[in-house]
Amino acid sequence: MSASRLVKKPLLAAAAQLKRTGRALGKLKPAPVHPAQALHDIKARRAARRRPSGLQLALADRVDFLNPAHWDELATQSIFLSRDYLRVLEAHAPDNLEPRYALAYDDGRPVAALLLQRVTVGGAQLRKPGSQRLVAAPMAGLREHLLVCGNLLVWGPRSMALAPDTDPGQLWHGICEAIYRLRRADKLDGQSDLALIKDLGMPGDAVPPTLRLLGYRSVETEPDMVLTLRPEWRSWDDYLASMTSSYRSAAKKLLKDCAAAGVTLREASAAEMQARADELHALYGQVHAAQGLRLATLTPGYLPAMAQALGARFRCRVAEHADGRWLGFVTSVHDGDTTLGYYIGYDRAANAEAPLYLSLLQSTVQDAIAFGSSRLSLGRTALEPKAKMGAKPEPLSCAVRHRVSALNWITTALTRTAEHDEPPERSPFKTAPVDAA
Repeated sequence: MSASRLVKKPLLAAAAQLKRTGRALGKLKPAPVHPAQALHDIKARRAARRRPSGLQLALADRVDFLNPAHWDELATQSIFLSRDYLRVLEAHAPDNLEPRYALAYDDGRPVAALLLQRVTVGGAQLRKPGSQRLVAAPMAGLREHLLVCGNLLVWGPRSMALAPDTDPGQLWHGICEAIYRLRRADKLDGQSDLALIKDLGMPGDAVPPTLRLLGYRSVETEPDMVLTLRPEWRSWDDYLASMTSSYRSAAKKLLKDCAAAGVTLREASAAEMQARADELHALYGQVHAAQGLRLATLTPGYLPAMAQALGARFRCRVAEHADGRWLGFVTSVHDGDTTLGYYIGYDRAANAEAPLYLSLLQSTVQDAIAFGSSRLSLGRTALEPKAKMGAKPEPLSCAVRHRVSALNWITTALTRTAEHDEPPERSPFKTAPVDAA
């Protein structure tokens, strides 16, 4: 999951573990600050946290409880903010996830639409990859709540829409105010100790200053691997023709190896997805089970319902054996000028016999070209094969805050220790021709 490396250590009470094991906390503490400056910063943060944003807020548990015209006015920025999608999310949300919504107004004019999620995290989300054992024995009885401004089922800045002609500082202050009010409202169902603003489309050191003033700490996560589609790519063959011979041969060989194993890739309809939902979910589960931190697990009805609700904006491609079995699938979502290579699943044993994963992954290029997109977003994992397809990293970061201000230094220390893999440098394409002057 895209937020896993950010929230894993706080949720596992890493600070307590550091103390128990005698690890050198001094190495994790922030750099020394002059006492006068530190006092000034503390006073400024305290004053900011107690000052309202000046925006008016409408908070809701369902998107249809909000003014639909006002929501739609902003939500055009992403299909993942459309009411069509959000109704699917509400009906088929993971068992441990509850959507929340906020609309912010400036003198009656909608200026921010926010999707938030209240997430319950327990031992089931914290098991070792491929194992039934918990990451740590003390986590067996863990039950924590996390309030996320964002969507754990998608990556990138696709869960908030901000009016472009509004003061950014006031908007971010209003977002934090909405988080605070929702966290306080949900207290009866269990305290949310951590608030997370997920997937800001900027490097970790470029988090808006208003968030820092309000006590949020930033961390850079794995980048989103994005393929920029060239205008001359009108088909899969055009894409292949732009590659150097070695990469082109490797791409073609994937499909040949699948064909030799009796596997073909084809599109599946929404009706087929619904009829074979359990089969799809089992394939997804084989991939999902390998993840160490599983903050949210899809329900069997989620992807078929998305296909039905989004229509031509959603595609599912399956790897079908000659005997009719589905051995893998990949989904693609058309979101503005971007196609998301969305969820993927495959039979791990069959993948050892034929390159199901790699073939399905590269087939998302065909979907992106068919959608007429200029970008293909492939997410954070499997950096090497995505780089070989021509994808380049785009930075993403998150911001996190503990509800107890005095403990935010621990959050800072932990986020500073976060590490992520660096994407490899690959150049699969021929040098693009230079236009004549």
